[in-house]
Amino acid sequence: MKPTLQAVADAVGVSRSTVSNAYCRPDQLSAALRERILETARQIGYPGPNPTARSLRRGVVGAVGVLFTSQLSYAFTDPFAVRFLAGVASAAERHGTGLLLVPLPADAAGARRAVDNAGVDGFCVYCAGDETAALDAIRARNLPFVTTAPRVDAGPADRYVAIDERAAARSAAAHVAALGHRRVALLGDTVLPDAPPGELRLADVADVPHPTTRGRLTGFADAFAEVGVAWPELTLLTAAGNSRTAGARAVAAVLAAPDRPTAILACSDVLALGVLGALAAAGGPPCAVTGFDDVAEAAAAGLTTVRQPAEEKGRLAAELLLDPPEDPVAGHVLLPTELVVRTSTGPVPRR
Repeated sequence: MKPTLQAVADAVGVSRSTVSNAYCRPDQLSAALRERILETARQIGYPGPNPTARSLRRGVVGAVGVLFTSQLSYAFTDPFAVRFLAGVASAAERHGTGLLLVPLPADAAGARRAVDNAGVDGFCVYCAGDETAALDAIRARNLPFVTTAPRVDAGPADRYVAIDERAAARSAAAHVAALGHRRVALLGDTVLPDAPPGELRLADVADVPHPTTRGRLTGFADAFAEVGVAWPELTLLTAAGNSRTAGARAVAAVLAAPDRPTAILACSDVLALGVLGALAAAGGPPCAVTGFDDVAEAAAAGLTTVRQPAEEKGRLAAELLLDPPEDPVAGHVLLPTELVVRTSTGPVPRR
């Protein structure tokens, strides 16, 4: 049988609580008694109190959960996600708290299980698409949470650290429109679940389920509507994931068309970098390209993009979770963005 705390207590001739204090509250014992207890525990092979049981008794786990997409590898491969996590980690370190990365299945039942099974004190919900099932499960557990997107149904006590996705995207599209571009393609990651990569027909941008993608596509559409290009006249492209390869595959057909777009606006830098690679391989007339996020690779590629503060976003989200303000309004944070114009955008080429 596995050695137990009671076995140590019996061997030393003290109570269970005294043995527990040797591990959890050493200031309650003399140094000699504590060392005798620990030495006895080593001799009989007792590893110490179960950390999970100890956290349940205290009501605190000592970790925050970060809800991601269903692919956990996204946290380590997406450059913006890596920077966001660095911000979360810096705040967690200051509070002596650990992190648990929780992949979020797309189905409601799976999302609830992921939340229910996570041993955490609260959640940062990062770009998780349709968050309804996950947030319902978090609320059912009576745990705090912070999202990275404002919600229409957000209560006054709900906290978020976000940007104005629509306004930020509008600034990029307005820049492209001012350069004279009217034959334009918009590129997003998994615009509709299970849609094949490439061109996608969608009656209304409001039908896009992912709030971040919907906000950015809506901002693009706003700017072109102001210059007389309606939503049905824009080419909508969807990529099968947020990667360079997915971005390149999504634009392959339109780049081969005789009336290919003169500009492609992507919902992320990673997709835009894939587009630049596809353009270099395909040749042909120049095409303006914009991204979103301003990851490290964007500057080297000369990519025009929207800059948002990734590390600060993660840090503030964790701070709101670990040290919530008394004023609920202070828990609603909108961060600034900036359009960074580089060489990937220029006027419509002359025929």
